[in-house]
Amino acid sequence: MPVPDTPGPEANTGAGAPADAIAAVVIGRNEGARLLGCLDSLAGRVARIVYVDSGSTDGSAAAARARGAEVVDLDLARPFTAARARNAGLDRLRETGARPVHVQFVDGDCSVVPGWIETARTFLDGHPDMAAVCGRRRERHPEASVYNRLCDWEWDTPVGEAKACGGDALIRMAALDAVGGYDPALIAGEEPEMCVRLRARGWRIRRLDAEMTLHDAAMTRFGQFWQRMRRSGHAYAEGAALHGAPPERHCVAETRRALAWGAALPAAILAAAAALGPAALIAALAYPAQVLRLALRDGGSRAAWDRAALLTAGKFAEAQGALEYHWRRRRGRPAGLIEYK
Repeated sequence: MPVPDTPGPEANTGAGAPADAIAAVVIGRNEGARLLGCLDSLAGRVARIVYVDSGSTDGSAAAARARGAEVVDLDLARPFTAARARNAGLDRLRETGARPVHVQFVDGDCSVVPGWIETARTFLDGHPDMAAVCGRRRERHPEASVYNRLCDWEWDTPVGEAKACGGDALIRMAALDAVGGYDPALIAGEEPEMCVRLRARGWRIRRLDAEMTLHDAAMTRFGQFWQRMRRSGHAYAEGAALHGAPPERHCVAETRRALAWGAALPAAILAAAAALGPAALIAALAYPAQVLRLALRDGGSRAAWDRAALLTAGKFAEAQGALEYHWRRRRGRPAGLIEYK
């Protein structure tokens, strides 16, 4: 997407920003009680809360207004994406009221942990070359299903310098202006894609050793897990198409793994079986061997075995998403949302 002619991190970025110079952008659709918990967790901690609603039918927009949030209703005539919703929230902050120095982005199925915004603001104020900071996102109910536990494990990423943040992060407004915000055409993976552009302009991203948000994946069925992994595969393929060239190589390794395990290897096994007979199907033992390798690498606990099995099975869904992206791209067809709940 186009990059405005705005300064990089060497410019005045609002170091020492007062607490009232922080705003929040919350996005959601049909989040119900989760949205109310999200808004309540922000109340009194930011100067403004903008809630961007993507066509909810459960009264979310009215409930957010009753909580004192500024509500932006996205135009139903255009496809919904999380990136488009976040940009709409930014537009509201730019067009009305006092311009914030930092923006806390939160998904509507999350609540912000007390103390996070203050911790993140202090860090950004002391590091003017940092575009964004994020912390530890946790699942609210990891015990509810093996899929929720997998999400909680995924959120536990290394502390320190990072290539990307997720949907929950405190981001400097000057940095958002510098790259034009999120790419509204992306149906997933919009945060790491924007971070590629931020880092290309000299900005940095940091993951702090601090609790940040509680998330409610609400995944209880294998079909939900499949859809989530399919969306990841789509995001990998699109990210690689946008920024896969050296030196960034964005999402190239992830896309290759998905296509190798989820498409190329099964096709090769079936071709070998057709040419050489059923005995060639022994090559399919590569999948249980991969589960064994991953489980032992992570310690061999019950949770490690669950993760290994799901991650291996998930490669088929990721491959589906990646192939769908390339199929649509070649035919000039826009992608629709891939939702798992």
